[in-house]
Amino acid sequence: MPDNEVLALIDESGRVAEWRRPAEELFGWSAEEAVGQPVTMLLREVAADDTWRQKRFLETAAVLVKPALQGTFVVWQVIATRDAVSGQDQAVLKTVFSQSAVELYVLDDQLRVVRMCPTAHGPQDSAAQHLLGRHFTEAYALDRPEDEAAVAQGVLDSGQPAVDRLLRGVQVPGRPGNRTFTVSYFRLEDSRGDARGLVMSAVDVTERENARNRLALLDTVRSQVGHRMNVMDVCWELVEAVIPGFAGSVDIEVAEDVVRGEDPPPAPAPQDLPLRRAAFGGRIRGLPVGTVHPLPTGTPFSRVLSDLRPRLVAIEQDSSWLAADPVRAAVLKRSGAHCMIVAPLTLHGQALGMVSFYRHQHEAPFEKDDVTVASAMCAHAALCIDNARQYMREWIIASTVQRRLLPRSPTAQTTVEISPLQLPGPQGGGAWYDAIGLPGARTALIVGDVAGQGIPAAITMGLLRTAVHTLAALDLPPDELLARLSDTAARLVSARAAMPPIDPFDHEPLTARCAIAVYDPVELTCTIASAGLPEPVAVFPDGTSAVLPVSPGPLLAGTGNAPFPATTVGLPEGSILAMGTAALAHEVLAPSGPLRPLLDGAGTKALPQLRDAIASAFAGAQSSETLLLLARTKALPADHVLTRSLPAHPKAAPIARAAARHQLELWGVGEETAFTTELIVSEFVGNAVRYGAPPLQLRLILEQRLTCEVSDAAASAPHVKHARTVDETGRGLFIIAALAHQWGARFQAQGKTVWAEQPLARPRPQDA
Repeated sequence: MPDNEVLALIDESGRVAEWRRPAEELFGWSAEEAVGQPVTMLLREVAADDTWRQKRFLETAAVLVKPALQGTFVVWQVIATRDAVSGQDQAVLKTVFSQSAVELYVLDDQLRVVRMCPTAHGPQDSAAQHLLGRHFTEAYALDRPEDEAAVAQGVLDSGQPAVDRLLRGVQVPGRPGNRTFTVSYFRLEDSRGDARGLVMSAVDVTERENARNRLALLDTVRSQVGHRMNVMDVCWELVEAVIPGFAGSVDIEVAEDVVRGEDPPPAPAPQDLPLRRAAFGGRIRGLPVGTVHPLPTGTPFSRVLSDLRPRLVAIEQDSSWLAADPVRAAVLKRSGAHCMIVAPLTLHGQALGMVSFYRHQHEAPFEKDDVTVASAMCAHAALCIDNARQYMREWIIASTVQRRLLPRSPTAQTTVEISPLQLPGPQGGGAWYDAIGLPGARTALIVGDVAGQGIPAAITMGLLRTAVHTLAALDLPPDELLARLSDTAARLVSARAAMPPIDPFDHEPLTARCAIAVYDPVELTCTIASAGLPEPVAVFPDGTSAVLPVSPGPLLAGTGNAPFPATTVGLPEGSILAMGTAALAHEVLAPSGPLRPLLDGAGTKALPQLRDAIASAFAGAQSSETLLLLARTKALPADHVLTRSLPAHPKAAPIARAAARHQLELWGVGEETAFTTELIVSEFVGNAVRYGAPPLQLRLILEQRLTCEVSDAAASAPHVKHARTVDETGRGLFIIAALAHQWGARFQAQGKTVWAEQPLARPRPQDA
């Protein structure tokens, strides 16, 4: 019930003149029942009633009766008030202030302490009584007392309480270290609602917050450590996760065998175990990352690697172990470190290394609970480091044998005969070649070279070779394929730049070159684009040779956005295309090269003989791997190709189907393949009529697979739609994607060609 609420009016004769709704709710009588009744009779009924009405009346706050003038008559107002404090309320207040575990302060309207519970600052702290009459911010040593005073003043002005404000770094006399409190403010009001002061409660939640912080730290370590598959990277992840939340500095030392991907030693670790400083961060300076060193005996570090048990160690001037490790001792002295936790990196009883956590001046010392947290963090880090170690071992092994695992000879192509000459360098290298079959019986000839030696060059070569195969499957023209390959190489460069300084790739620049030639046995043309490799040479069937005018183009991942110009040249059947890396190119391909006469006049010579002749003549001691690819072109027989121009109207589809059906019968293609081919032809031609532009052309090619091509002059790209049940169109390409072995589109300077390939149901007819 609101304070100062008028319940009833009593006239001069003592009868109820007005009975308001609060009185009805309090006593249970309606206005019709109470008005006109003597007030004494009502009180007697209340006294005689032992039911809820009496209990309700007795539980009501005090009642104030005072005269009031109503017109020319004097009436008595019966008013509910709470100014009187019951004995029960007094007992509650006394108990709260004498026995509450919460620190309570009563502040006046000037935010001065006027009352406080004895437990504030501890029951034995008599000095706390000196706070009476002083500003409340003097109760705690706050970093920014003016901010907390502003909050309290806001509560005093608005009446809106401020609850559970978290204050960190609070210094309290008689309590160790910095404390954490939750503070709440509530406004005190008198019977008129005016502000009289505040009640401030404070709870020391230091232990609770420390436990939460430890759990949060473990969650951070588990979520941030272990994303990378490199031992050094995992160590850096741990350093970044624990500074500054847990330690001021962190030093991680890992067994050298672990860094190399080998098995770690079992515990106890040998005294001369070489350790590599894998990662380091914080306030300590003078411990370079990447150094390899053994541990001095008689130190906490050597003992940790001996028994694999963590240790909490105070760093004092007279600590005996400092003399055994003077370099580390000098660094710790300069940094002001006063305590440390040394925890092992161990897994399955093996010593992978150790982690040293340091705290410095103005940082609270480690506690016993922190040792448990450090052990848990190191256990997770050890698991991640071991995973990275195993990955690195497999990665190194795979990289070492990568060249042996690559196909020694690409898949044989019916329209191109190839013969590579690859001369390895003393430490290996990154030269490679490929012959990749493309739709329409075309073949992509690739020669690439990655500068460098050993495993790094071989790894980069493998990455770029894989990227070429992936991009070739998209049926891109050579210039666009090189542009995308260059983008891939640029991403590799960025990845190397982000590696730690001790990574073997960190100081290994990426210099890569590549040339791609796409030979079309139907058109007898070859489209060539180059990224930094010398111009190729064509040897024609009559024995003459010529350097093809192919721009070398920029290096892969080179600076700027220079294009990779493509050149299309005609190559008669039986021509030899020679492409090579720089070393062999200068000897063989250059017009003035000493071995160039071996190519001149070699139009009819067998490629293996030509290759062996060049290999025998190339007596130079090359410092890096070199490569020369020789390819002799073949034409696709004319009776294996159907080319038909089509009108740009709906009659084109029936015409194309009829032509395809007739040609497939001549080729002896099985009925199922023929039916599927007619369906593909109909869909492709229909799309060309509907969405393309004239001229339209159908081409069927019978080679290792049956290829259907439809060309038009529009540049729009076809894409598969997922039609709904009620849709009448939009399923054609979806059906083709399900029936064809593969399908796609390639773009020319004028228009595009949409193609689909099918495996032959039966061997194709033998050539006559």
